[in-house]
Amino acid sequence: MPADRLTVVGIGPDGWAGLAPAAREALTAAEVLFGSSRQLALLDVDAERVAWPSPLSEGLPRLLAEYQGRRICVLASGDPTFHGIGTTLVRLLGADAVHVIPHPSSVSLACARLGWPQDQVQVVSTVTNPVDRLHPHLQPNRRLLILSRTAQTPAEVAQLLTARGYGASTFTVLEQLDGPAERIRTTTAADWSYDVDPLNVIAVHCPPDAPVLSTVPGLPDDAYEHDGQLTKREVRAVSLSRLAPVPGQLLWDIGGGAGSIAIEWSRHHPTCRAIAVERDPARAKRLERNATALGAAVTVVEGPAPAALDGLESPDAIFIGGGATAPGLFDTCWNALRPGGRLVANGVTLETEALIVQWYKTFGGDLVRLDVQRASAIGTMTGWRPAMPVTIWSVTK
Repeated sequence: MPADRLTVVGIGPDGWAGLAPAAREALTAAEVLFGSSRQLALLDVDAERVAWPSPLSEGLPRLLAEYQGRRICVLASGDPTFHGIGTTLVRLLGADAVHVIPHPSSVSLACARLGWPQDQVQVVSTVTNPVDRLHPHLQPNRRLLILSRTAQTPAEVAQLLTARGYGASTFTVLEQLDGPAERIRTTTAADWSYDVDPLNVIAVHCPPDAPVLSTVPGLPDDAYEHDGQLTKREVRAVSLSRLAPVPGQLLWDIGGGAGSIAIEWSRHHPTCRAIAVERDPARAKRLERNATALGAAVTVVEGPAPAALDGLESPDAIFIGGGATAPGLFDTCWNALRPGGRLVANGVTLETEALIVQWYKTFGGDLVRLDVQRASAIGTMTGWRPAMPVTIWSVTK
């Protein structure tokens, strides 16, 4: 093992007994072992042992610098590049500086125990994400494998499922997989009430008749807590189709209101993120509650645009749903937008519409007016009631 190349070894709860020859050779040759206290206790090798500092994100670069030039092995649970430390090390040091020796992941072991096809399972990690990020994945008959953060995670997940109407889900907790203390228990989410080992994975099979809250743009308006400041369902669906959410990309939602655009952008894919800018403090708090309730990766910035945009990460898409007439807003947005990014502006007032038309004449793009009418009672009969028309301008930089 070259001293200038760090080795990451995946390890299970069975320790040395479950390691492949290549992993054993790397560990035997190591001068320094990094890992959790639990992982380090599994091995009896002649090397200096260094337990991970807390927080790891701050201490890791310091440790790597301190032990530079030594033969280092890093211990990781299961497959190091699957939600593991291996990915972090490659990002810090580069792929050429890191040699990974994988072990079966907790997901592959769980699927093997349950007889689930891995390609039909949604994996969700609560190790670095809050439990509420499960919401977009809760769909009828869906199979989920949830990577737990602590021994309390199964109870938190069971509570969330039950509150969402998924209490009848088949709920299985698999502890210490592939180790001598392996244990598997199954109930429904509503009936879960056990203490568990911190090293656990949760398997959820959602019931076929569970409530539907799709990740397709255009959630029902009553899915949001709002004070009327809400991009309505049909307009929202059209606007998001032009924003074109792409995995891994970032949206600015300016004049966030209830946050519906930012939230539905983020629900499109687990790696989609949004920053919602809202000047009204009460609406900003409401927006945060909506994002939590719907499991969306939305950061709320309270303050007026364009001043509140200063210093934010450059976006891949921008939605202007409010505050379009603020001086300098469009120029700030256009300059911040990445090449190939999409900008969508909605207007319902004559003043905003006049600005949008000017921008359209200068930058091109697509300009449409959307009229929506809803059926409602008129006495004992039914008729159409029109909503205010919305002008939608979309353009790619």
